[in-house]
Amino acid sequence: MADLQSQAPVGRLLTRKFFARSVHDVAPDLIGATLLVDGVGGIIVEVEAYHHTEPAAHSFNGPTPRNMVMFGPPGFLYVYRSYGIHWCMNFVCEKEGSASAVLIRAIEPTHGIPAMRRRRGLHDERMLSSGPGKLCEAMAVTGKHNGLALDAPPIAIYARTRKPEIVSGIRIGITKAVELPWRYGLKGSKFMSKPSCTCYASPA
Repeated sequence: MADLQSQAPVGRLLTRKFFARSVHDVAPDLIGATLLVDGVGGIIVEVEAYHHTEPAAHSFNGPTPRNMVMFGPPGFLYVYRSYGIHWCMNFVCEKEGSASAVLIRAIEPTHGIPAMRRRRGLHDERMLSSGPGKLCEAMAVTGKHNGLALDAPPIAIYARTRKPEIVSGIRIGITKAVELPWRYGLKGSKFMSKPSCTCYASPA
């Protein structure tokens, strides 16, 4: 296991049942949770929701070998290669067959920071995991993790211990669908992928 900071995460471990809900409920509820892969990771500060009914979702046109994990059951990791370059991780939500998921866009590093720095070749903590491809590189998440359960090693997700102030805005880089305010972030966090983007107070 990679080197960890001395402070252990607090909060209960999330189980697959947590993800068996609307993707629009799960996404904001993940802000402030702690995500670890082999003990490396941090606090989730930015996510995006994707629903099978809209073209931006990989599942919109039905199941394929690439997206099969999205079709359930909920509580599993969907990892895909973006533009043939970066790995991106998603948490599968809703009932089996719904094929909806939450993209993890950014985390605030708290555990295994030396390992993250080595993997990214960077020292600045703000740049280690401020984007979906960056955080997968920092946490060593690749296609081999596709289909793993979110409540079993090497993955551990700890529930937040208090409700943070959440902001929402349109998703980033969407070209196949109407812009929707399905991006959620931790208000004021410097670790978001686009902290300068206009966000709106979330009704969540």
